[in-house]
Order: sequence, then C-alpha cells, then structure tokens
Amino acid sequence: MAPVRDKLEDILARLTARAADECVFVRLYADAARSAADAADARRRDGVSLGPLDGSIVSIKDLFDVAGEATTAGSIVLRDAPPASRDATIVRRLRQAGAVILGKTNMVEFAFSGIGLNPHYGTPGNAADPARVPGGSSSGAGVSVAEGTSEIAIGSDTGGSVRIPAAFNGVVGFKPTAHRVPLDGVFPLSYTLDSIGPLAATVQDCAWADAIMAGDEARTLTPYPLAGLRIGVPHGRLFTETEPMVAEAFEASLRRLSQAGAQIIALPIDDLLQAMADATARASIASIEASEIHADWIEAKAHMIDPLVRGSIARAGRVPSPVYIRALRRRKALVTAMDERLAPIDVLALPATAISAPLTAPLMADEELYDRTDWLILRNPMFANQFDLTAISLPIPACALPVGFMLVARHGHDQRLLDISASVEKELTR
Repeated sequence: MAPVRDKLEDILARLTARAADECVFVRLYADAARSAADAADARRRDGVSLGPLDGSIVSIKDLFDVAGEATTAGSIVLRDAPPASRDATIVRRLRQAGAVILGKTNMVEFAFSGIGLNPHYGTPGNAADPARVPGGSSSGAGVSVAEGTSEIAIGSDTGGSVRIPAAFNGVVGFKPTAHRVPLDGVFPLSYTLDSIGPLAATVQDCAWADAIMAGDEARTLTPYPLAGLRIGVPHGRLFTETEPMVAEAFEASLRRLSQAGAQIIALPIDDLLQAMADATARASIASIEASEIHADWIEAKAHMIDPLVRGSIARAGRVPSPVYIRALRRRKALVTAMDERLAPIDVLALPATAISAPLTAPLMADEELYDRTDWLILRNPMFANQFDLTAISLPIPACALPVGFMLVARHGHDQRLLDISASVEKELTR
C-alpha cells in the first residue's frame, strides 16, 4: 500500500500544476494535510489504526467551519465574516478518525441550486466533460472524487446537493436522514431540510464516512440479499421529461436486479407529491428559511450576490409567517403518510436526475433555460428531503455520460439502505 504522504503529494502536484485555473478547491490545507499524512504513515508502520478512514484523503465543502477562518459558503459576502472559533463537529470527528483533510471544495453560492455554477470562484468542469455542469450545490465535491483529488468528499444535501453531483460525475453520493449527522458548525441553507453526506467511489467508503460523522461505530457493510428484495418504482410525475439515455440506463439496471431475484413493484406516490407541492406552492420551505438566514445582506449587499441565487431567496422573504407555519405542519403529516406508503417495500428506485449533466454555456446565456433545467435536475432527488427520507445515488456503468441510479428508503433506515446499496452496487458493476 502506497504511503499516504506519497498519495497526498501526487494530488498536491496536480493541483499546483493547474493553480491558475483552479475551480474545484477554494482553499487548500497543504501543510496541515502533510502533517496528518505523516502521522497516518507513522501509525501504519507501528501497526496502529484509528479506523477505516485513517489516512484517507478527504475534502470538505465550503460551508463547514474550520477554526481560525471565515466560512464563506461559496459567497464573497462572507469573506470578512468573523473566523470560526472551532472546527465543525464533523470536521473534528473526521480528524480524530485520522482523515487527511486536504481542503475546501467549491459550491453554488449559499448552496442554492442543483446546477453547480459559481460566478465568484469559477465553476468546476464536469469530470466526464469539462464543458458540462458539475451538478450542485456540492459541485467541487463531486468533481474532486471523480477526478481523484479526494478519496472522500463531504457535502450537504438539502434538495439533492450530494446526489446530483454524484450522479453527474459518476460517483456514489449518500444522503442520510436529516439531522442524523450533527449540523453544528455548518453554514445552513434550511434548518428543516439540511443533511450532511459523503461522496466517494464506493458505497462502503460512504458508509464509513457517514458512521464517523454521525458518531456511530464504523462497520463493514453486510450485503443485503437481492433475492426477494422489494424495489418500488414510483412511475408518474418523477419519470416525465426523462432523457432517453437516462431512462434506458435505469430500465436496464432494473432488469439486472430483477434477474438477480429482486421484486419490482409499482408504487404510486403522485398523490403525496402533489399534496407537498400544494403545501409549498407559495415558496419552498428551504427558500423561506434561507430568506431568514440571509436577511441581513440579501438586499444590502445585493450587488455582491449571484442574481440567479438572490432572486429566489429575496422573493421567499415576502411569504407571510402563517403560510410558512402551515407548510411545516402539513409537511409533518405528509412525512408520516409517506412513511406508511413505503412500509410494504424495502427501497424505492428511480433515476437520480431526469437528465445527464447539461452543457454549461447555454445555461449561462439563458436565465429561463437555467431555471427550467434547475427544476428538472432537482425534481427527483428533492422529494427525499421534503419527506424526510434517506437516499443514495449509485453510478450506472457504461453510459455515454454519467447517470445515477437512486435508491430511497424510509426515515431512519440509513444502515439498511447502505447494506442494500452495497448489494445493488455489486450487481450493477458485475
């Protein structure tokens, strides 16, 4: 096994060579990472291990606090914010597990889009095709894992922001049940919907990172038998406007799982999706909560904020408080109804996104196209956040562009979903 320091130096050399055009990382911790890598190598020589992440090269999204520096959340508005007094809880836990934290990855400003553009720090090119979007909002996270500058990247997922860049860049992205992983020291998008999740090359690597961040004991996954696995497919509104390549890859994956013994079951959920859409018709819960979070600068510093981000947040700030409270109460009832709906199956399956990564240039030139595309990209993953579920995107092999196969499970069934996903991953890559 190669020394951790050697792996790190290879990555740092790659990043140095492209420093003038760097868009994936917004900050590097080269000296601290070298020290952590040397410590991991010393432990390995002595036969000591802090666990499965000891010596792993890890990046963190630009909304996690690191002691002594401002947390900018992809924005220039926060560059002069007070420095964090201590590391975010998940950063501290990763360090204690021996992770080598390389740097902070780029993101959509304030995490408010699924496309991945950032006018302030540049937009990372998709790892499969640099002319295409990276997916957001954890844009740098998805690209860094796919290009090999991180072994594990930590992102946030409020409406798909881990799973979208995972799907677009051909890696695994896991969204735990909200609030399973502590949010202390994380710049928020939505107090209600935010969750913290890993991106990595394998389900097992995601599971290890998730366990450490959640304060659980890291475990080797127990593959769940595919024979008899009950997979629900919610055909309906989540399958409209699906790109043919994506639809074909998804259906081929379902056939493989069926041949391996899984039961494919139609499970309609359109009535619940419509009820949630009705409950949030005035504005999404995320945008209303974001309007409060950004109230101090959304107008005062409007000229410093990406107009594509600012407009939606500002509009949501005009929603009356009774509308917001009613939406939260209605959501609570719908979360219970969805949990009951999913009880007869083990997982839901659907394309992680309706389309593959689109070209960047047309979206930058046409705001209407941007908005329509952003909605289509967010549509499939965001229902898992709205209904407080856990979900994962797995790459489907041998597609012309990366395509994500999404599995969704009931609230709190994170460990079971990871075991099931390990089996699905093995079958899809067999």
